[in-house]
Amino acid sequence: MTNFLQNLEASLHKGFINKDFSRYGSYKPKLLINNNKQNENVLNSLLEELDHCQDFIFSVAFITESGLATLKSHFLDLKRKGVKGRILTSTFLNFNQPKVFRELLKITNIEVRLTTLEGFHSKGYIFNNETHYSLIVGSSNLTAHALKVNYEWNVKLTSHENGEIVHHFKNQFEEVWEGARSLTENWIAHYEKNYTQIVDRRVTEQIADFPTPYPNNPIEEALKIVPNKMQQAALKEIQAVRESGKDKGLIISATGTGKTYLSAFDVRSFQPRRMLFIVHREQILQKAKSDFQKVFGGIDEEFGILSGSNKQTNAKYLFATIQTISKQENLCQFDQEAFDYILIDEVHKAGAKSYHKVIDYFHPRFFMGMTATPERTDDFNIYELFDYNVAYEIRLQEALEEDMLCPFHYFGVTDLEYNGETIDDTTVLSKLVTEERVNHMIEKLEYYGFSGKKVKGLIFCSRKEEAEKLAVAMNEKGYKTVALTGSHSQEERVEQVNRLEKGHLDYIITVDIFNEGIDIPSVNQVVMLRQTQSSIIFIQQLGRGLRKHESKDFVTIIDFIGNYKNNYLIPIALSGDRSQNKDNIRRRMKDTSYIKGISTVNFEEIAKKQIFQSINSSNLTELKKLKEAYVELKNRIGRVPYLYDFIANHSIDPLVIVSKYFNYQQFLIKMNEEIPTLLDYENKVLMMFSLEVLNGKRKHEILLLDLLLREERVEYQKYFNELKKENCLIDDEIITSVERIFSLEFFTQQDKTKYGNEPIILRKDNYFTFTEKIRGSIASNDHFKKLVIDIVRTANVKSKVYECNRPFTLYEKYTRKDACRLLNWENDERSTIYGYKTKYNTTPIFITYHKHDEVESSVAYGDEFLSPEVLKWYTRSNRTLHSEEVQKIIEAKENHNEIHIFVKKDDDEGSDFYYVGKATPDENSVEQAVMKGKDDKDIPVVHMNMVMERSIDNKIYHYIKSGEND
Repeated sequence: MTNFLQNLEASLHKGFINKDFSRYGSYKPKLLINNNKQNENVLNSLLEELDHCQDFIFSVAFITESGLATLKSHFLDLKRKGVKGRILTSTFLNFNQPKVFRELLKITNIEVRLTTLEGFHSKGYIFNNETHYSLIVGSSNLTAHALKVNYEWNVKLTSHENGEIVHHFKNQFEEVWEGARSLTENWIAHYEKNYTQIVDRRVTEQIADFPTPYPNNPIEEALKIVPNKMQQAALKEIQAVRESGKDKGLIISATGTGKTYLSAFDVRSFQPRRMLFIVHREQILQKAKSDFQKVFGGIDEEFGILSGSNKQTNAKYLFATIQTISKQENLCQFDQEAFDYILIDEVHKAGAKSYHKVIDYFHPRFFMGMTATPERTDDFNIYELFDYNVAYEIRLQEALEEDMLCPFHYFGVTDLEYNGETIDDTTVLSKLVTEERVNHMIEKLEYYGFSGKKVKGLIFCSRKEEAEKLAVAMNEKGYKTVALTGSHSQEERVEQVNRLEKGHLDYIITVDIFNEGIDIPSVNQVVMLRQTQSSIIFIQQLGRGLRKHESKDFVTIIDFIGNYKNNYLIPIALSGDRSQNKDNIRRRMKDTSYIKGISTVNFEEIAKKQIFQSINSSNLTELKKLKEAYVELKNRIGRVPYLYDFIANHSIDPLVIVSKYFNYQQFLIKMNEEIPTLLDYENKVLMMFSLEVLNGKRKHEILLLDLLLREERVEYQKYFNELKKENCLIDDEIITSVERIFSLEFFTQQDKTKYGNEPIILRKDNYFTFTEKIRGSIASNDHFKKLVIDIVRTANVKSKVYECNRPFTLYEKYTRKDACRLLNWENDERSTIYGYKTKYNTTPIFITYHKHDEVESSVAYGDEFLSPEVLKWYTRSNRTLHSEEVQKIIEAKENHNEIHIFVKKDDDEGSDFYYVGKATPDENSVEQAVMKGKDDKDIPVVHMNMVMERSIDNKIYHYIKSGEND
């Protein structure tokens, strides 16, 4: 409590008296806003408080379904932990819809009351924590727009439980709460009746305000349809492709982003004599034709269909199925130059013979392909088909940011535990459709709900038999469902989709026939009742609900997460991060700010742990995965890629490649590429650059290499000036450290041998130069030179995440070896850093927060974060207050010794640790204690509180602290 009060006092001093106050406090008042560029929003602060409180109260006038959805999984986790809350709201201005009150009733650990207080318009959130209260008060109601998007001002305050301010708020709340009535189903029914009458009256008044319009000219109406922001940018890029003399272009556009409208706008601009639009399914034709006609206007006779049942071959704008037009008797009816403009939808299927036949036959002036998933090409190179001209690309995250898709709330929920075991990859069919699992599934579907008046859902299963049995089971429980699989005819599929859209069905249950190529815009709930085998299929299935429709404000995605090996694919799919870098994937789980707009990604706590376990146990560097990504990139750019190409095209992280193959030359050999050979020494030098420079953790080495690749020798002053220009920290120790890296003196003998045992760069007469051997290799082996340049170019990009004016960047990851180098130690002493080591007035401390059970008790130190500002830290065993190494740490402040704290959650995270900042020992907390060794023998140890220079980021803090049993 003393630490908390001191922290709170420092926070208030900084917040209300002097912003330059030197003592750091983590409870200072804070303005909460929604800032998309800074990845800030009010919701994050709300969730941080909610997930770690003992109870809470909300006083909010307005609540929307979407706003409530952002918190539902968190409320469920709180229920599991026994945490309850109260929400006070109202019917002010009849803003709150009846359905949102029904959604509130589903959350059984929250009591809801309604006040009749006139003009009730409060927006306040109070959280009761173990040591304090947190208050968020301001302009944000419980709506998704207010919590994530709108321009809002809210103040976050922290108060001791005896503080007057929190009692003012609580007393006001309790006073209104006592006079409010409880939310019940009967009350909702009464409210709904009145609400419907009010809404009907408003609609009638609005209609009366507008005169009956006269019919317009269809061409005039068409010209009113204009491209959105994304489409405008895409149209410019497509035109640029044509102006550069190219006659082919590929559009990569996320499902639901309006590819058909985009193509129609481009055709309208191109003004072809005739156009051919090719699709792979007949049911898509009518919709494509209708969209084009809306954009073009014109007479009906100009638009025709060529399919099994229609043969309107003379139409100016012809929409054809590939199955029909590829038949020889149909194809030969057309002149080879009949169409100026040809488009192929879902062009990733163009590897089939039928497509080749059509493509080879016609000679249009411009050929356009459109797809959401170019990677899925079954060994056929779509990019080559379009001469590697990617005219425009927009993926899911960008489309959400541009408000082109229906917002979604994704819920990663926990699948059923059956006899204490969660559903996994080996679960037999008989366990997938048990009474218990069906009930569990229905409970989740009802809890997380949907937007709109009636559910229109798609459920994706893993097997045909599962889909059929589940349909029967759900029908027995009163739902209207049907199973659709690959064995059903096209006509049957169309009929059932129409039934769903008309409200005659609640759910279509399927395996994968709806992954692509079908539009059901009114779908408001997508359920994934199977493991994720592919991030591409995951996005395709999620995308079934992302088309905007007047009947819904958002779509609910419910993903049942069992104990699947491939769970790591979920954050990869949602974020679009294809780096194969485990740390990146973990970060996507901790921070979902890559999802823009009001959309949210939520995981129930147990499901989240299963995904982290999957990340830890997966082998992301297996040859098969790396080769798939390599081939996809090679196909895309039409040549052997360099490391920089992987970054430029958002593919594998180059560090993942070199961590396994040591340098890119070795990887290319593994890919069976015919490339020039390297001398053994050149291979070793390339290995050194790849393993020590490529990561970008210190700009100094990269910059010197870059300069020497341009000039034969570099004057020290020029190097100094370039570092200064980059705002890099410069002193004699750093320059000496850089020299020792390139002379190999820093490294262990084992590494020296690995890196060629000879200096690479020398400093002589105030000049830096490559050694004669390296200069010779660069001059005589162009392949070697290109590989070195590639490393420097890639390292420059990697270095952008690191601050050049300090040794370490907060929350980035470092190894013990990195710490030795970046603290300018003369040698790599990682093998002797047993948790910590003091040298050259620096002490890096490395902490594995959760030790495995088999770790001996004598080394299983009890290091623990008492708060985001205070770390209770233990020295090594067999140390006393009089030990020299302990005294150096206790007296760190007096001796100007900098202590740096590095932490990793557990050993599954490998050899990298998060840097969480500098710390200073609290001398009043230093104590000598004992710990149990072998045979229960008492062993002396010292512990003390380390006060962090800066409060640790909440997401990192709670991620590190959370253990398996939390």
